[in-house]
Amino acid sequence: MKKILISLAAAMCTTLAIAQSATPVADRTMNPLITSMPSLTIAPDARSAGMGDIGVATEADFNSQYWNPAKYAFMYSKGGITANYTPWLRKLVGDIDLAYLAGFYNFGDLGGGIGASFTYFSMGDVELMNDQDVSYGTARPNEWALDVSYFRKLHEYVSMSVALRFLYSDLNNGMNSTPGSTAQEMHAAWTMAADISLYYRQPFELPMGTSHLALGFSLKNLGGKMTYNETTSNFIPASMNIGASYELPCDKYNFLTFNLEANKMLVPSRYSKFAPNQETQRYTDTEYSDLTSAKGWFQSFADAPGGAKEEFDEVRWGAGIEYSYNKQFFARAGYSYENFYKGNRNYITFGAGFHLSIVTLDVSYCVGLASTNPLDQTMRFSLGFDLYGIKDLVNNKKAK
Repeated sequence: MKKILISLAAAMCTTLAIAQSATPVADRTMNPLITSMPSLTIAPDARSAGMGDIGVATEADFNSQYWNPAKYAFMYSKGGITANYTPWLRKLVGDIDLAYLAGFYNFGDLGGGIGASFTYFSMGDVELMNDQDVSYGTARPNEWALDVSYFRKLHEYVSMSVALRFLYSDLNNGMNSTPGSTAQEMHAAWTMAADISLYYRQPFELPMGTSHLALGFSLKNLGGKMTYNETTSNFIPASMNIGASYELPCDKYNFLTFNLEANKMLVPSRYSKFAPNQETQRYTDTEYSDLTSAKGWFQSFADAPGGAKEEFDEVRWGAGIEYSYNKQFFARAGYSYENFYKGNRNYITFGAGFHLSIVTLDVSYCVGLASTNPLDQTMRFSLGFDLYGIKDLVNNKKAK
């Protein structure tokens, strides 16, 4: 068991180890965007993780539900399911895990289709301590999310999707050191959120084959705040994601795909130019809790004390490349960058996979660029099944 406070368990999940409290450094101040449900920001699948944690504009795959469900409209199969597993923060603890299940079905001639996913994040066993550092029990904090999406093509090259999501976070399993005190008690929190996504993918004929240019856009987790007690509320990780992808055929069998993506959290800063106390430029817990979700989304574009430069620093960048042979064997590499004062999650990634008939298998590996990076050596595993491929296989056997 790990003798840590429940609040530390939540902070660990953000992986902002260097920014758990805002502390001045030189002429800058640590000003990360810390939210409830941080598990929603973790790339759940090995393919996207192998390319620097990006996926809003990459070629459609079974895990498009997380990144951009509109991509399902361009999927080669009419239906599929996938299971993903990530042992998380293994350099810190040994029992934090992320599991992700997703699937989709395309109605074809009827127009559009539906997708769904389930995310479960377990923070392991946590020994709860009161203000006197006395243990009062062990909890198993967890978070989960369930969502469903509808997608359809708007044009030969353009598709759109909307998604609705239910979020649930339980940090102490109902155990409190001071039962009956509403100021101290913590409860499970829940809320609803929605996504809106667009996807553009157009082929271009080249002498060596057909290339594809793709653009992706999504607004994710636009929803209510979460409340764990009677006094404060917390923003969920709403974000805006913009990406581009270009697939270049080298010959009939070999392809290279180049991907770039930008992620901007739609969450207001605790250190803000809009804070009532202009001397400290920092919201109190009460003032921050009083901000509404919608106000926070719009304010997030212009509230950083450092002005436009700091707002640009809040953009997290990812770049990745994917090589495929005959669309069956894949090798991937990527880089993810986050500004030092916004969390400093910087790492390179590698991945590999294969797609044979009805089965897709992917694996990825993360290498932190700092010796203390808790994401270092993180692995992810994904296994997908083409349901219509299975159906055709069964029908062919019956025909024989």
